[in-house]
Amino acid sequence: MVSILLVHHSPSQATSEIAEAALTGLRMPELGAVDVTVRPALEAKTADVLAADAFVLGTTANFGYISGALKHFFDTTYDDVREPTAGRQFSYWIHGGYDTTGAETAMKQITTGLGWKLAFDPLIVTGEVTEDHLASATELAATVAASAM
Repeated sequence: MVSILLVHHSPSQATSEIAEAALTGLRMPELGAVDVTVRPALEAKTADVLAADAFVLGTTANFGYISGALKHFFDTTYDDVREPTAGRQFSYWIHGGYDTTGAETAMKQITTGLGWKLAFDPLIVTGEVTEDHLASATELAATVAASAM
């Protein structure tokens, strides 16, 4: 059985919808046995990361950067998980009102430093979340799970 950790900061209806769509992708029956752990970014711990075979991450873009909650997650787990989780599959979504450039750069730098391998192109959404975005979030998460098998 593969274990997937979904860590997200979803304070708005739009980001909550993306998180739910990702969770739907992780629970697709076609994937078979997938153990899914969902943690809000402020609650995720080192043990959660070490126990996972792959990761789906989600954040808002706040003032052009990743959310403080997701940054806190990385700040508190990075040193302890960097070497043991290098090479594990992941992907992520970012939702912002206007500009996500700084958040995209941060996610690339942090996950590159962790040595994680991108399994699916990130979902970057500015403005209103559409059904197409939600379908992409579902596909993103399902692909991460499948890539970890």
